[in-house]
This record gives sequence, structure tokens and C-alpha cells, in this order.
Amino acid sequence: MVSQLAENGGSFHRRWQGPDLNGIAVLTLTRAGHVAAWSVTASRLFGYSADDVTGKHVCDVLLTGPGQRHLVTQALAEVEGGRMWTAILPVSTAHGSSQVTIHCEPIEGDGTGLLMIARRAAAQPGHEVLTDAATKIGTTLDLHRTAAEAADVAVPAFAEACAIFVSERLLVADELRPYATGPAVVVRRLTARLSGQPASITDGLLRPGEVVVFSSESPSYRAMTQRGPVLFDQLDAETAERLARRPGTQAMFDPYTSFLAVPLVARGVVLGCANFARSAAWARFSAADIGLAEELASRAAVSIDNARLYDRERRTASALQQGLLPSEPSVPAGLAVAHQYIPVGASIVGGDWHDIVPLRSGRATLIVGDAMGHGPEAAAVMVQLRTAAHTLADLELEPEDILLRLDRMATGMPAAPFATCIAAIIDPATSTCVIAKAGHLPPMLILANGETSVVDVPLGLPIGLGAGSYEAAKIRLPRGATLALYTDGLVESRTRPLDDGLSALSEALGSALTRASRTLDETCQEVTQALHSRGEDDITLVLAQVIGGPEKQA
Repeated sequence: MVSQLAENGGSFHRRWQGPDLNGIAVLTLTRAGHVAAWSVTASRLFGYSADDVTGKHVCDVLLTGPGQRHLVTQALAEVEGGRMWTAILPVSTAHGSSQVTIHCEPIEGDGTGLLMIARRAAAQPGHEVLTDAATKIGTTLDLHRTAAEAADVAVPAFAEACAIFVSERLLVADELRPYATGPAVVVRRLTARLSGQPASITDGLLRPGEVVVFSSESPSYRAMTQRGPVLFDQLDAETAERLARRPGTQAMFDPYTSFLAVPLVARGVVLGCANFARSAAWARFSAADIGLAEELASRAAVSIDNARLYDRERRTASALQQGLLPSEPSVPAGLAVAHQYIPVGASIVGGDWHDIVPLRSGRATLIVGDAMGHGPEAAAVMVQLRTAAHTLADLELEPEDILLRLDRMATGMPAAPFATCIAAIIDPATSTCVIAKAGHLPPMLILANGETSVVDVPLGLPIGLGAGSYEAAKIRLPRGATLALYTDGLVESRTRPLDDGLSALSEALGSALTRASRTLDETCQEVTQALHSRGEDDITLVLAQVIGGPEKQA
């Protein structure tokens, strides 16, 4: 037992404060809470000899204050379940009372008791808490994690319980107006911490993300609307009723006898509130505690607001980017089409675009374009060109006319964009295709036997350069043949010449399309995944097949 105790105690000391063991005591308790082993460090810290305390209940020796027997019962239950328990408590010593941090954990390989490590609390806990707040709050821009960091700093160093709430209207509607006096405020609980309770259990009882209504009778309501701290001795009836709805929650709050609600204020706006609680085992919140809580809340509020603003910008960007993505096309009968798009980097969209426009005549227009650059600037140009191209295609204009009008529109824009584009109209009834391109790479035709060729299409100037006209080429699509339209990101990079990239694409398409087990969608995905690893630009690939067309060569 002694060697095991030394081993456990030593590992604990290393976790807590390194090799300096000054002010730390180690003892063991039975599962019923009686002192089983009392070390020399315990005698030094508390002033009692081993003969004085061995066999006695810890609540008759050290934790003799009101409400502490209930806390010890909680600690014993936690350790019995294989968990750790930590709290800061006033402890009775031979020399009076001392504030001590107590940590309890199971003894490894011994199911008969628990290890208790006590450490004298810092002489200036306020300074320690604020130091922790400066280094531990705001390490990420995740809203819930930032709130959890603030709660972890507060518990158990400052209070035995902490809950952090943020205004629901700030999160949902982003309203920044000051609070007006009203019947209630609606908030969302970001996090909660209870001393001696694992976060998993606390989260199950006081769920992160849960929407809560504070009525005008609530101290939290007063703290938020009056922009100042509110001290109170018991939970308001509304909160008590809400806690009672979940079995076990109310019992956890019964020992608390001192409460403090502090508004979270950042950039002049009340974001929400932080609530703190202490049991009778602690001193009640004092004026000094209120000042410390306000400082802690202020630091937490700034980091929470930064996380909130980041979350808003992220959601806004995501919504805009998702809106730029093309919808799933409606493909006319007799035609099979597959498409794949991979943006460069972390963007959802870039300069590439593709569209498949079914026409009333039973034909379909396929368009692939590439605005210069990538990222948000290229995406802004792309969406204008794609919208215009879709509208022009829907008028059943021929490919060369689509490109000509798209070029005229681009040259008339304030900052004339530069883009390449290819447009093809496929007629499943006749198995024919008319293609025109504006500075774009030529399409490929892959026959059913895997033979691949580059389709000869007249060269045209890129969009935005004021071309006077574009020419089209007409080809036939044999049965089982596939037409491939793509952007240069699939075949060209700084380390791969264009000719090598075209050869790699030709080989990949020919190989994938001759496998009967592959669908057109699977082929499209397989080819882009195989070639995009070398890409340094957005990648787009569109494959089209006429289903059941005449068996003729192009």
C-alpha cells in the first residue's frame, strides 16, 4: 500500500505542479470515507499525527464545515464509479482553517479505497484566476469551446459551479441593439461546469446549446438588463422548476447557498451572462469576489464575441458559397451526363463553372468555363458569367452565339473579366453535337473500345477580349462514345506540361470508360481523383453519352 501510495502520489504531483511538493499532502480513505493511511506530508500540512486521525471519518477530521459531508458523499460516489473529483474547500486543521484544493481518484489496482491529494490554495486566488483567464480563454474561435474554457478557469478555482449563456438573438438574428426592458430574455446555454463532476455528466444535465428563457424575476435577467452583477442566496422559482424536470439535477444544486450573476459585456453590448455558485463549504461571494467575477466575465466576453463574429462570418461565407454551386441538372431522355468539380484549396467554389441546360427541343446545352484566378474574386466573376450563359443557353441559341453574347456582356462590365469557355449542344435524337470554344481546351471523344481523340474545334478568343465572332464544329457521337469537357486545372500545372496532362487524361478516360462495372458518375469521380493530386487550380470534368445512338464513327 505504501509503495502504491507513493507511486500514485508522485504521478499526481507531476501532473499538478512538477517536482515541488511543498504544501501538498497525500492520504488514503476507505470507500466509506475513513482515513486509512496518513502520510508525513499530511501531518505537516494539517497539524494532526497519524495516530490522531487514522480510522476516523474525514468529515470528523478535516471537512467538518456545514454541507461538506454532502460533498464528501459526492466525491466517494464519483471515485467509486472510477472517476476523479476536485474541489477547493475550507479545511479544519490543528492551527485553524485553511483553503485547500482537494483531489480524489481511485487507487490503481485497489478497489478498496481512494487516494486524496490536498494542496494549499494560493494566497492570492484572484490573481491566479485572472492569470489563467489570460492564457486559457480564447485559444480557439469555436464558440462553445471558448465558453468551456472560461468555465474551466472559474471552476473550481473561483466557484463550485458556473454556467455561461449568450443571447439567442445575437446568435440567430445578429441583433446588436442594447436590451430594452421587456418581460423576458431568451438565451442559449453554451456550457456549464460543476465542481467534482465530469463534463460529460454536466453536459447531460445542463445541455450545451439549450435555449432558456429568463423572466423578469430571474437574477440573470436583472444582470443582463441592468448591466451589473446580481448577488442572490437561492435559485429563483423558475430556474428551480426547470432543474427539477431532469432527475438528479436539483439535488446537485441543493448544497449551493451563494449565487452571483454577471453580465457578459463586449464592445459595449451585453452578450449574455455568466452565473456562479458556491456551497456553504465556501465563503459567500464578497465584494472582492464580485470585482474578480466582473474581470473574469469581461475577458471571457471578448473572446466569446470574437468566436461569435467568426462563426457569423463563417456561416455567411458558407451560405454564399453554397448558393454559388450549380443545382443538380435535369438531363433530357436519351442522354447520360456526369460532372465533377474540385475547388483548389479550402474554398467551396472558385473560378470554374459548368452547366447542363435541357432545351425544349429535346437537346441539351453543356457549358464549361474557367474565370481567371481562384478564390472569392474569381467566384464573383464566375457566378455572373454562369448566370448569363445559362440564360443564353435557355434561349436555344447556337454555341457560337452563346459565346459571342457572353463576350459582349463581359467586355461591358466595369472590370472586364477574362475567362475561357466551351459550349456544346447535344441532340440525342440524331446523335450529333455542335461545339464552339472561346480560348478553351478542346474536348475529347472516347469511343466504346477506349480509343481517345481530341476533337478539332475552331480556336476562339477568350471571353472578355471583344472577339468579333466564334465558329462551331459539328460531330457525330457513335453508340457508346463519351464526350469529355474539362478545365485546365485537370491537365496542367507548374510541374506538368500541358501535353503530358492531356496524355494522362486521355489514358485515364480510355481506361476507366472501358470497364463495364463503372457507371458514368463513378468514372467521372475516378478520373478527377486520379489527376487532381497534381492540380494547382480548380478542376472541372463533364462527361456526356448518347444512350442508344446510331452506330457510326465520328
